[in-house]
Amino acid sequence: MIVELMTTYPKVSIIVLAFLVTFAMTLVTKFFTDQDRMKELKEIQKACNIKLKKNRNDGEAQKQMMECSMELMKHSFKPLLISFIPLIIFFWWIRGIYSQVLSGWLWWYIPAGIVSSIVLRKVLKVA
Repeated sequence: MIVELMTTYPKVSIIVLAFLVTFAMTLVTKFFTDQDRMKELKEIQKACNIKLKKNRNDGEAQKQMMECSMELMKHSFKPLLISFIPLIIFFWWIRGIYSQVLSGWLWWYIPAGIVSSIVLRKVLKVA
């Protein structure tokens, strides 16, 4: 029944699926990362960017920027590890459904996912 609905209304169902997947990914990110630390690191990065714009040769600011970037990457890697296999299975499944009905399904999924991500990150206050 669900697959019939998906093939009957492919564009709408792609947008809904993109929203649901993005929602799940946003929740994983929110609950498996230290949001306070992520926000703190982003503020430090912003301050370092301002310093670097004023003085390109500020080695201390560059060093601090690199340390923040590495820690941010470390924190954001955990949700990726948790969701990687389910996402691979999900995309394999929807590719099988939509390749027959809507050959450009990925071009509908990408913008819907980006917009959903922006909105959900603001609403759920995810760093």
